[in-house]
Amino acid sequence: TERQRPNEGLPVVTVDEEIYRLLPAFIIATVDKFAQLPWKGPLAMLFGRVDKRCERHGYRSDALDRDLSELREPERFHPADGALPSANAAVACGPLRPPDLIIQDELHLITGPLGTLAGLYEAAVDRLASWPCAPGTTTRPKVVASTATIRRAGEQAFAVFHRQLRLFPPPVLDIDDTFFARQLPVTPDSPGRAYLGICAHGRRLKEVENRVFATVMAAAQATYERYGAQADPWMTTVGYFNAIRELAGMKRLADDELRKRLQRSDRIPGLASRVWIDVKELTSRVSSTEIRTILDRLRTPFDPTAGADADRPVDLVLATNMISVGVDVPRLGLLVAVGQPKSTAEYIQATSRVGRSAAGPGLVITLYNWTRPRDLSHYETFEHFHDTFYRQVEPLSVTPFSAGARDKGLTAVLIGLLRHTASARNPAEGVRAIDRHDPDVAELVGYLAERAGDVAADNTARHQIRSELHARLDDLAIKQTVHGGVLTYEREAGRKGTEVRLLKKAEEGPWERWTCPMSLRETEPGVNLLIEPKDPTYHLHPPYTFVRPPQAGKARVAPVTASHDELADAADDAPSDAPGNGVG
Repeated sequence: TERQRPNEGLPVVTVDEEIYRLLPAFIIATVDKFAQLPWKGPLAMLFGRVDKRCERHGYRSDALDRDLSELREPERFHPADGALPSANAAVACGPLRPPDLIIQDELHLITGPLGTLAGLYEAAVDRLASWPCAPGTTTRPKVVASTATIRRAGEQAFAVFHRQLRLFPPPVLDIDDTFFARQLPVTPDSPGRAYLGICAHGRRLKEVENRVFATVMAAAQATYERYGAQADPWMTTVGYFNAIRELAGMKRLADDELRKRLQRSDRIPGLASRVWIDVKELTSRVSSTEIRTILDRLRTPFDPTAGADADRPVDLVLATNMISVGVDVPRLGLLVAVGQPKSTAEYIQATSRVGRSAAGPGLVITLYNWTRPRDLSHYETFEHFHDTFYRQVEPLSVTPFSAGARDKGLTAVLIGLLRHTASARNPAEGVRAIDRHDPDVAELVGYLAERAGDVAADNTARHQIRSELHARLDDLAIKQTVHGGVLTYEREAGRKGTEVRLLKKAEEGPWERWTCPMSLRETEPGVNLLIEPKDPTYHLHPPYTFVRPPQAGKARVAPVTASHDELADAADDAPSDAPGNGVG
């Protein structure tokens, strides 16, 4: 409180244990945090399931006390302090109201494998956040989702949140004014954004990238030398790439060839040379701390007198789809997109990062790869596509109760619900308190089955979910009676190998019934490609045989060695029109 902790600063906490202990009124997280539901017992506190509270240290639970090592050294973690309560003092309290409002920003990102698993985990979150307000009635949290680029939002909202969609504000009569956005004519006060497409037939894409980036950066320098600070929006060039592999290629070019080309750009009329360029990237390879530093530097106006230090603005920033969400730097005015993004929504989101200020119009240059039919098609219909690209936004695909989603996440959802709906089942060893024949357990199984049937609009899905949940509970009942050690959800701090873990992590081996992901990104594991003999190009590759390891009991693929001369002879003898021949 203010009296006990004066001058502490803003009431903001970032550590998980502190969030559980203080239970803030507003929590910011990503859907990736859903994956911790079966693993973390203290997560139940976020849904108001608390029964004791310390007047000095906040809410407490047995699971949280274990995580903080209070069980072994209570005086060290929870000391007494004069007139305040003694070391282990805690007053009983009733449960709190769970979250009433859930805000989902950027709803269009909840799609594909991530959206599918998020929709499956949302079934557990929705149940844990529900509140019995009267006998036989339950109040569910209100969900508010926002997005600027989406299609068939009603189907997606029902699949993810199991709710009907209400659009706010409702459609209006004037298409130029939708409450959130207003269409304005292009004027000096609202310069807008221009799109330019480049497709160099017969040229290597790397060569085109090098020339285009060098030209726009040298032209921006010449404009700055002529008009001064008015040209600042184009002094930082943003490069957008569809994959880190493509970005890495441009990064190598920027460190070598692009620098050399910019140093002699003044030989071309209308361009100026740039001796020093600072290149940064916004990708998953960059730490979160460095990303914040780069974003701060992107807001720094260009100053030709600044040295090569942190105060100097970034000349070239190379980014993946990370830039399409949450990057709001009004200063930016120039973006080069290498290749057409995979979806129209992604294209709109990424290119709208520039030209957001009245300081200058935004310029978006899209480089099309003439060897890719999709890029070529967009280039051929460039003007029509950009006049109507909001109409071209693709519908999103979310299938939370499909077979693949159930295989990856159904165990985690079941354990998460069982663990957080009863205090006896919440601790790490609470897995022993799960009763296969408990009416509460049967009610949770029925809840998941009914939700699956509603979302999939198919009774088959309802029966499949019920059958798979019963199979997991039967297997759990066997494990409870067979194992002689202490059966726990996960490995608990302080124990020395006496427990038998129920849950497995994805990286611990092949995916099994009790494997639970630690992240919702663990949805697409790597696979090995085996070329079968019926492939007409099989004779071009070394043959493979199946070898059974002595311990794992799983078949693996081992290549039979073949000399380079034998492979070369096989390639020479192959017919020129064989499928795949000559295509790398």
